[in-house]
Amino acid sequence: MTNKISVGVLFGGRSGEHEVSLASARSIMENIDKHKYDVVPIGITKDGQWIVGGDPMKALVSGVASESRPATMLADPLRRGVWSIGLDENKPASAGQTTGASQDRALAQAEWIRAVRLAELDVVFPVLHGTFGEDGTVQGLLELAGVPYVGSGVLASALAMDKTVAKDVLAKHGLPVLPYLVVKRKEWREDPTGVMTQIESRLAYPVFVKPSNLGSSVGISKVHGPDELSPALDLAARYDRKLVVEQGIEAREIEVSVLGNDEPIASVPGEVIPCREFYDYRAKYVETDSQLLIPAPLDAKVTEQVRHMAIQAYRALDCAGMARADFLLDKGSEELWVSELNTIPGFTQISMYPKLWEASGIPYWELVDRLIALAIERSEDSKQSERSYKVEADE
Repeated sequence: MTNKISVGVLFGGRSGEHEVSLASARSIMENIDKHKYDVVPIGITKDGQWIVGGDPMKALVSGVASESRPATMLADPLRRGVWSIGLDENKPASAGQTTGASQDRALAQAEWIRAVRLAELDVVFPVLHGTFGEDGTVQGLLELAGVPYVGSGVLASALAMDKTVAKDVLAKHGLPVLPYLVVKRKEWREDPTGVMTQIESRLAYPVFVKPSNLGSSVGISKVHGPDELSPALDLAARYDRKLVVEQGIEAREIEVSVLGNDEPIASVPGEVIPCREFYDYRAKYVETDSQLLIPAPLDAKVTEQVRHMAIQAYRALDCAGMARADFLLDKGSEELWVSELNTIPGFTQISMYPKLWEASGIPYWELVDRLIALAIERSEDSKQSERSYKVEADE
């Protein structure tokens, strides 16, 4: 009998940030308090298959899942955990339990289906950066399954993931965002001349072109002139149906980590000095010359302003648990702009989110501990909401 909390660490996934997710999850599992938590690694392949048992991390890295079993999570709060579901091999084959279409027919008969719970879970720590993980999809499954989970809920995850909708919400809350245009992939492919004309009439070079729903700077280009615009839109369109074209400025990149549910706190700010022209994927994960200045060399007034704006943005999107708020500080005017919020930020030991908290007095292991506690707190708060309504008869 154990009193440990069972934590499912969910990583991998169907995203351009699959490899980043593996690195973040590896750090979490290496640093989590093993005396307090039983860790259940849950890998998701690039094809979307869940695997449990053996070493899912090794399986995803090597592409060979020989010791891991296919698994799933049921959208059923009475059957919490991860399950293996398939044909009951102890049943006779007379009912057509073979392969192909006949196997599909057998699966359709409930008495032939065998479900085995591979692990019970008290809480899930999703470490899924990008699509199908950071965008509210997994959060929706966990809500249906009734399992507490680290991080923001369905709405905040979806809002923060969609850069264009997030900018709309932030602007409506009085937070400054740079001018931008939204371009649909279909629109770009059907009328490239019209799209380029619209962009050039509204924005001045340089501009940044991004997939609206992705992170880790995947698919992002800095465009200096007309010759670079078309390739940049083609690149972004490979990753999303909705593209955002944002006004570029000469700016310092400032980041703040936020932690909490209804009463969030902000870390000291940090500054990114990219080794390339901007903080793209190579500058973040491939090349090693980018610098992270912690704390950022800012005067006291700007430091407090950016920390305050980070909490404002966090609340505007209704985030929970954690997020990293990214800002642009204009080098000329020193005007501060909200760039975006990441609800599942990079979580390696050299990632900005945990490093900022370490500089603010919260070491990595304690940060993981607090996030799990916040997940359970949020779940308990959710239970206070009534799920049914009864019309009382008139007296």
